[in-house]
Amino acid sequence: MALREARRIRLVEVGTPELPEGVRSAMDRAWDAAVAAAPALFDGPVAACVGLARDAPDSLVLSWARTTYRRHVLRRFPGATGWLPSLFVAVLQPDEDGRLLVGRMAPWTATLSRVQLPGGSAEPPEDHGTLDLDALRRHAARELAEETGTLVPPGDLALWLVTHAANGTVGVLFLAPSRPEALLRERFAELVASETARGLEPEFDRIAFVGSPADVAALGARAVDYLDAVVHRWTGGPEDGLRSEDPPAGRAG
Repeated sequence: MALREARRIRLVEVGTPELPEGVRSAMDRAWDAAVAAAPALFDGPVAACVGLARDAPDSLVLSWARTTYRRHVLRRFPGATGWLPSLFVAVLQPDEDGRLLVGRMAPWTATLSRVQLPGGSAEPPEDHGTLDLDALRRHAARELAEETGTLVPPGDLALWLVTHAANGTVGVLFLAPSRPEALLRERFAELVASETARGLEPEFDRIAFVGSPADVAALGARAVDYLDAVVHRWTGGPEDGLRSEDPPAGRAG
């Protein structure tokens, strides 16, 4: 897992690579099977990462393409042609002691029972609008509210770090102002009560606060691949096995 710092990110839309017919058929079959197992899945629009490069010491260029969630099932087939890495946003929401809020995804979600920061896959703008850093910031604020009940104005979210996995997946992480743990738990409880009253299931089935990778491990659930590296960096802990820069620029995976 590579961690990259940047003060600016420029997003550039590129064309979506075509899929060979045989690959498309395999993708459709895998998607139908996934929906049969988890009916809440939907094939909505999503932005995929095509490349990440540094164009200045404090600036990154992120190339992205429009696709749908269906295409992500190709990651299950090693070496599949046409697989596109994910692009996601996440929020570091610290409490008054500097611990980060994390949540365990509910069993009905695509990342069932995995522990992660509040966040989600980036979405392409409607009507061929512009996907830029401000759009990602707004999306991150919306994910924080939808998953935890905590409302933070998008302008209060500061760009903190970019993660780049070996398979090409990129995460844009934002930092929210610290809030008391009691308040964050209260907001989450209110969200759960509201959604349950409407017959809905919250995306997080529980939240916790972590101040070290050991705290993450103690939760007893599998964490998303970026979480240990991010918590290491957040706490200023040892960075054995972490890299400060990505693999060579361009699409990976």
